Amino acid sequence: PTGRPEEGERPPRRPRKKRRRAGNTALKVLGTLLLVGLCTGALLCCFAAVYINRVIVPLADLSLDDFAYGENSVMYYEDKATGQYVEMTTLLSTTKSEWVDLEDMPDDLINAAVAIEDRHFWTHSGVDWGRTARAVLSMFTGGDIQGGSTITQQMLKNLTDYNEVTVKRKITEIVRALRFTQNNSKEDTIEMYLNIIPLGSGCEGVGSASYEYFGKPVSELTLAECAAIVGITNLPTYYDPFYNEQNNKDRQETILREMYEQGYIDYQQYKDAVAEELVFTRSPGEEYSQTIYSYYTEVVIDDVVKDLMQLKGISEDTAKTLLYNGGYNVYTCLDINVQNNIDAIYTDLEAIPNTWGSDQQLQSAIVVMDPYDGRILGLSGGVGEKTINFGLNRATGTKRPPGSSIKPLSAYGPAIDLGLITPETTVMDSPNVVLNGIDWLPANDSRSYMGLVTIYTALQYSINTVAAQIVDILPQGPQTSYDYLVNHLGFTSLVPEHDIAYAPMSLGQFYNGCTVREMAQAYCSIVNDGIFTYSRTYTMLTDSEGNIVIDNTPRTIQAFDPNTAYTLTYLLQNAVEHGTGTEAALWSVPVAGKTGSSGQYMDRWFVGCTPYYVAAVWTGYDEQERINVSGNPAAQLWKKVMSPLHDGLAWKSFTYPYLSGENTGIFGYTDEEDPYL
Repeated sequence: PTGRPEEGERPPRRPRKKRRRAGNTALKVLGTLLLVGLCTGALLCCFAAVYINRVIVPLADLSLDDFAYGENSVMYYEDKATGQYVEMTTLLSTTKSEWVDLEDMPDDLINAAVAIEDRHFWTHSGVDWGRTARAVLSMFTGGDIQGGSTITQQMLKNLTDYNEVTVKRKITEIVRALRFTQNNSKEDTIEMYLNIIPLGSGCEGVGSASYEYFGKPVSELTLAECAAIVGITNLPTYYDPFYNEQNNKDRQETILREMYEQGYIDYQQYKDAVAEELVFTRSPGEEYSQTIYSYYTEVVIDDVVKDLMQLKGISEDTAKTLLYNGGYNVYTCLDINVQNNIDAIYTDLEAIPNTWGSDQQLQSAIVVMDPYDGRILGLSGGVGEKTINFGLNRATGTKRPPGSSIKPLSAYGPAIDLGLITPETTVMDSPNVVLNGIDWLPANDSRSYMGLVTIYTALQYSINTVAAQIVDILPQGPQTSYDYLVNHLGFTSLVPEHDIAYAPMSLGQFYNGCTVREMAQAYCSIVNDGIFTYSRTYTMLTDSEGNIVIDNTPRTIQAFDPNTAYTLTYLLQNAVEHGTGTEAALWSVPVAGKTGSSGQYMDRWFVGCTPYYVAAVWTGYDEQERINVSGNPAAQLWKKVMSPLHDGLAWKSFTYPYLSGENTGIFGYTDEEDPYL
């Protein structure tokens, strides 16, 4: 055969052309995939850029100007007679710290830190990309994303306490370090790092550690001593020489070897330092004695620390160090006359009501406020002499069920505010009442029932069945009560899973309880035309040059309609003058208030208002048990503190409410129709 096609016959395709077309198809597929990949990658990069810009960057900016250490902060209160601010307390740090300028640090100390923690510190841009890549690779191979942090990153982490083990945390750490390095020198960074690192035995920074371990200033440390101190920061407890000297020695030799291998010291220096005997001694100098702060001072410290954490995005420890050593001026809300009256009663155990049947000392806490601007004028977190700092503060740090003292806030107030009841509304007090929302009805404390009563009388005698019925008629029952407490009246201690229920909202049997501070600030709204104001212990924080750092102006919420507030004072004044709160009556000025008792009388409360002040008092035992006492000890203490505060003050009346005069029952019964009569 010739291999030529016959006339009219189609010639066969050449194999070479077939391969070429197949190759073209493959190239098109690869090109399409590449294009899709590039588009996807570009899209992901866009998303990443937006995420970093909107989420990460706002967290990233941090300046060393925000962390000026080296000067004690001072608290002041206003002298009412002169209008001048008087020094109240100079804050002394509870940790051992002493700032050391970089120029006073030996080169060996700086080199030891760089050699063991971040060998490329002087050349990188705040991030060691090689170490970071290895940390990321570890994450994708089953490890975690910790590690790879530079000295800059560690320093920032110590300042902010941002320790989440997440990709977001790592990205934030990287961006923050890059931006920080752009705005701050390496010298400033290493200086800050060595002054804030934890070094065991309560020491923060090399200044205090040098005295603690070797009894001398940083400038006099030897090479061997520098390495021993730097080694502690890796695991402060494990490498603390007072805990285990051998652990510290092993770590010191590791650092010295790194310094030799990186060229910071020669071989002879290395050998001499390893051979040098370390003589550890606790500082023979100043003892780090503690001034015993008042309960009020401690609450101011807590409040300022929280606000600094939020303002600067820093850790609690850093905020405390900054407050103690940043040279701030704290202008407190303390009224020295109010505080002196509180202390006169609360430090005198003879003035505390007598109880029987328990070996425990009856405890109490009180918070006195100005109801019109949220200032806490005085407080006490316990009875007797205060002997320790930051122990149990029963005014702000413990939570106890408020009992019936919550009823005006959770039941009567919302129902009046929503137009569901008036003081003249009639309600049936009977064990046979049936609620709509639940197959439950509380018993009265007296186990007796009064039949048909008005709201005015029900609150006067704190009738439990009526409080439950009021919560029952609210639009969403206990949910409405809870919403008023949380959204209108500043309560943060409630647990929705447990407290959105009839017993907590009508009887005050909260799952965790609430604080005395929460009760005092909530009752202020009753005096102040229904306006709730968050409580404050200080008005302003300034730096050492007088610049305002925090302007702590009042924050308010319209909790109740003004006439609701007037109606509540009308009802609560009757409760004090003719009901359960008679032990708190002052007579020189009107008092509107409410008693409260938790289950089995383990907590006793009184929260009372005058046209001048609001004060909340709790009494009980630290280890809960029934209080056997004559009368209500909280109301008795309230009167002892508040009576002298009102001596000589002009008579003022509460604003009288606009009363409707209607007399309708909750369930629409008239006196003739009510089935229980």
